[in-house]
Amino acid sequence: MTSVPQFYFRTSKTIGLTDAAPRYADVPGFQQPTGNLRTCTYSPSGGHFAYTTVDDVKIIDSTTGAIGQTIPVPNVYEVGFSPKGSYLCTYERPVKLDDGQNVHLNFKVWDVATGECVAQFLQKNQTMANFQFTYDEKFCARLVPNELQLYETKSLGGPASHKLRVDGCSAFAISPGHSYYIAIFVPERKGKPAFVDVYNAPNFARPLSTKALFKAERVVLKWNGLGTSLLVLTQTEVDQTGKSYYGESTLYLRGIAGNYDSRITLDKEGPIHDVVWCPDSKEFAVVYGYMPAKTMIFNYRGETLRTLPLGPRNTILYSPHGRFLILAGFGNLQGEVDIYDRQNAYTKVSTIDASNTSVCEWSPDGRYVLFATTSPRLRVDNGVKIFHVTGKLAFVREMTELFSASWRPENADKYPLRSAVSPAPEPHESASGVEVKTPVKAAGAYRPPHARGSATPLLFKREDEGGFAVNAVDAAQQRVKATRTVPGAAPVEDDAGGEEGLSKTALRNKKKREAKKAREAAEAAAASEPPAGTNGTLTPPPPPPGLGVTKNGITFKNPQDEKKYRGLMKKLRAIEDLKMRQANGEKLEDTQETKIKTEASVRSELAALGWKEK
Repeated sequence: MTSVPQFYFRTSKTIGLTDAAPRYADVPGFQQPTGNLRTCTYSPSGGHFAYTTVDDVKIIDSTTGAIGQTIPVPNVYEVGFSPKGSYLCTYERPVKLDDGQNVHLNFKVWDVATGECVAQFLQKNQTMANFQFTYDEKFCARLVPNELQLYETKSLGGPASHKLRVDGCSAFAISPGHSYYIAIFVPERKGKPAFVDVYNAPNFARPLSTKALFKAERVVLKWNGLGTSLLVLTQTEVDQTGKSYYGESTLYLRGIAGNYDSRITLDKEGPIHDVVWCPDSKEFAVVYGYMPAKTMIFNYRGETLRTLPLGPRNTILYSPHGRFLILAGFGNLQGEVDIYDRQNAYTKVSTIDASNTSVCEWSPDGRYVLFATTSPRLRVDNGVKIFHVTGKLAFVREMTELFSASWRPENADKYPLRSAVSPAPEPHESASGVEVKTPVKAAGAYRPPHARGSATPLLFKREDEGGFAVNAVDAAQQRVKATRTVPGAAPVEDDAGGEEGLSKTALRNKKKREAKKAREAAEAAAASEPPAGTNGTLTPPPPPPGLGVTKNGITFKNPQDEKKYRGLMKKLRAIEDLKMRQANGEKLEDTQETKIKTEASVRSELAALGWKEK
C-alpha cells in the first residue's frame, strides 16, 4: 500500500487519525476514543501512536489503526517514545502513598513489544527532556540533581552503568548522530559563569570540549542532524541594560571536532526569536532583532550566506528535504507566512495568511503545510488547515476546542524530491467554499491633504521599507531630552550649551549660588557706602515688619504679639457666640461649656497686651 502523509488531532472529546492528500479521510481501522484524553504522540519513526485514557495507555499501529498494546497505568500526563519506538516512557503526577514510607515512582519505561515495565524512577518535573535515548537505543541517560546517570538499555532495570557528577547541571542533550555525544549545561551560580561541557559517552573521565558562557540562566541546545555541531542559545530573565523586556539572548556555535567555536555575531539589537538547523546539517537560520526582525542564513562554520528581507517574523522552518524555507510571524504578530525556494536562489514561492496560528508544520513529503489554531490560546475558530506549497488551500477541518495536532513523522526518503515545484492538485471538497485571505499591504498612516501624492520622507518609513534603523533605547532617550516649547514663543536657550560635564540640575543650582553671592555682595556694598546727599550720615534702617504697628488703639512691639492678639480676639468672639446660644436655651456640648469657662483667662491675656474692653 502506498504511504501517504497522516496527521492526528486531539480535541476535548476525542482523538482522530486522518490520512492527508490525496485521500483526506479518517484511518478506517482506528476507533476514535472519547472521554478524558490528556495527551497523545507518534513515535519518532511514525510506526506507533499512543494516547492516554483515565485507566491506561493505548499503543496502536498508525497505519492500520489497530490496538497493538495496552499499558495498565492510570492517570498518565505525558508519554514519549524512544527513537526506534521500542520503548514508551510515561509520567504520572507524584502522589503520597498510603503507607507513608515508600516513594511513588511516577516515571516508568515500558517495553512496547511485551507491555512490561522495565524501569521506574522518581521525577518531579513533568517533562521528557530529563530522560533521553541515543539514536540506536543502546544507551539512555537520566538527569538527577547534580548528576547525570547513564544506563545500558538492555539492563535498564538495574543500577546506572556510568555516572557523571556535575554540580548544578540543569539540562542536557544527546546528539542524534552515530556518536554518543552528550552536551551538559550548568547555569551561573555564586559568581561563576555558566558553561557547557560535551562528553563522548560512556567516557566521562574528561570532556571533549568546555565553553564558558556569560549571562546564561537557561539554554536551548540544538544539535544538527549529523551530531557534529551544536548551537547553544543562552537566555536571561532580565536585561541589565534595560534594552529589552524579554531579557538577553546570545547564540554560540560549537564544532565537536574542535575546529570552530565562536559566538554568532548578530548586527541588529533585540532578542533572538528562533534558530533552526537545515536537514542537511550544512547551514542554519536565525531570526532576531526588534521588529521588523532580521533573518540571516549561516553555514556550519558560522559564516554568513544570505540575508532575507526584514519583516514582522519570529518563526523559521525548513522543509524535510531542505528545499523550502518558511518565514512566518505568529503569536502577537499578524500571521503572514512566506515560503522561499532555496534551490532557486531563495525566490519567494508564495505568501499565506495564517492568522491566529498555534501550530505550523511541514508534511513529510515537503509539499504541504499544516496550520492549526488550538485551545486554550484561542477558544474560537479552532481547527486544521492544510495549504499546498504554492499557497492554495487544500483541506479544512473545523473543530471545537482543539488541543493539539501534528503530522506523523516519516523519513523524507519515502517521498522523492521533485526537480520543479509541482502545481497544486484539486483541493478537497471541504476547502471549496472557504475564502482564502490574500495578504494585502497596509494602507498606512493618515496623511494630511497637502502631503498626499508625495514621497514619504525617510524619517517616517519603517526599516523594512527603506527607512532609517532606529534604536528603541536611543529614541526613548531622545524623547526624554527633548525641550518643551510653547508655540509662538521665543525658543528657550539650552542651559547646558556652554557647560560640559554638568547636568541640568547641577547647572541650575550653580546659577542660584552665583546669584545669591552677587546679591549679598551688592547688599554689603550698599551698607558700607552712605547714600548721596547725607553728608556722611547713615540713615537708620527701617524697623522690622510689625514693629510700631497700631491696631485698635494698641501698639505692638513685635509681630508675635500682633499674631497672638488676633488669635485671642478670635477665641473671645467664639465664646461670646456660645454664651448667646446658651442664653437662647440651646443645649451645648461639654467641650463648648469648657470653652466658655476660659473667658476670664482670655480677657486677662488680652489686657496684658494693652486691650481695653469698651
